[in-house]
Amino acid sequence: MKEFKITYFFDEEHYIRRFIHTDSLESAEQLVESERDQYISFRDSRGIYHELHTGKVRVVQVSEYFREDKEKGASR
Repeated sequence: MKEFKITYFFDEEHYIRRFIHTDSLESAEQLVESERDQYISFRDSRGIYHELHTGKVRVVQVSEYFREDKEKGASR
């Protein structure tokens, strides 16, 4: 499974990010398309619960996400 970042932009300054795990970019895009113009709910990476109506979003951006291992970057 790959990790994908979905960003919902409301305007130039306000957005919410959601991370999903799926097999391909195409399946991530299909999920976004299937949720169009309806309420969705999810918890973000900080555990904060969100509900939003996807019809109120101006832009949705989907990209594969490559999480950096914080342990490797830490100096000891």
